[in-house]
Amino acid sequence: MAEEKTKTKVKGKKVEKKGKKVRTGRKHEKTATYKFYEVKGSELVRKKKACPRCGPGTWLASHKGRLYCGRCNYTLFGKKE
Repeated sequence: MAEEKTKTKVKGKKVEKKGKKVRTGRKHEKTATYKFYEVKGSELVRKKKACPRCGPGTWLASHKGRLYCGRCNYTLFGKKE
């Protein structure tokens, strides 16, 4: 039976090839840790605030009007003006 199935295929059938998929959206970049620190004199100063729940090493992301930790979902809202 396997031989019959191969014989029934149509030979010479044209198959349209699809091109390469074009990627949409933003290009992901690795986290640049050098942007989190600043050198003042002979000291390293952290630019971003650390998460109070997770401890040092986990940074709070700065959004419009709030700071957010992606690890523990801690949110610190800014002052209302």
